[in-house]
Amino acid sequence: MKFLFLMDPLEGIKFNTDTTFMLMLASHNKGHKTYYLPKDGISLIDGKLYFHVTRVTPQAIEHKPFIIEHSARLSQDDVHAVFVRPDPPFDGRYLMNTWLLDHLPKHVPVVNNPAGVRAVNEKVWAAQFKNLAPPTVISSNKHDLLAFIAEHKNTIAKPTDAFGGRSVFHVEAGHANTHVILETLSQGYHETIIVQKYVPEAKNGDKRILLLNGEILGAILRVHGEGDHRNNLYAGGTALAATINERDRHIVDILKPHLRALGLYFVGIDILGDRLIEVNVTSPTCLQEMDRLYNARLEEKVIDFVEKLVELWGHVPNSKN
Repeated sequence: MKFLFLMDPLEGIKFNTDTTFMLMLASHNKGHKTYYLPKDGISLIDGKLYFHVTRVTPQAIEHKPFIIEHSARLSQDDVHAVFVRPDPPFDGRYLMNTWLLDHLPKHVPVVNNPAGVRAVNEKVWAAQFKNLAPPTVISSNKHDLLAFIAEHKNTIAKPTDAFGGRSVFHVEAGHANTHVILETLSQGYHETIIVQKYVPEAKNGDKRILLLNGEILGAILRVHGEGDHRNNLYAGGTALAATINERDRHIVDILKPHLRALGLYFVGIDILGDRLIEVNVTSPTCLQEMDRLYNARLEEKVIDFVEKLVELWGHVPNSKN
């Protein structure tokens, strides 16, 4: 099969942490032709999609994770599946690529479904589940933001489109920096931001759970480094083994039908204590950390699932290139 990976440039791959790399490696190891698709590599011509790609051979060699084979121009008739893996933010280029991928024939799986990715802002979407998420305000209005902080006293403020723990602030009512933090995040109260009631269990770490078609694939506990309140691994956090409890399963069971209906097959959810914080659909990570902690090869389960989708949907494209 031919699997395309729409992603950030290959040279930016972080060998020891990158989930996309592991998916590509598993794809290759299972005998599939693996292609790097740059973010500017999609063309729609007379209603038909074409992909300007590079065939690569992923390999478990840190100083050379890819052997570059050759460039190719594939049509939608050549492709078995597309993995959408650019990092956030969900900007104009990301949005355009989801619109273009909407033109793929329905029998070509896209992980994750472009319409589903558009529908689920990773921080905003979870707020609809009021019994799962902490108290939340999403606004650019100065009065509403300050009133929320005054009510809940201890809060977390963050942008709607950042990732990796970037620009996440601990904000307390009456603190001298409260106004400047809100002004900075909201760009002078012109951009919408999120403020949530602080979850005390955050001091013990946050749980990242990866879901495959709504079922739990694996989980880790991310614990912040010394002198930092952010648990995200990109912000210096540490990955530890995690136990799935009944509350976690309850949250997953509620989300599962929504994720399946939206075609969001590979998803990461973040839980603090008993509260759902985020639902990550653009390029969920932490698979490598789970592999190491549990001596697993979770990427193979993802590729197995996509293979079954291709077989179920009955697509047999051209075999050249």
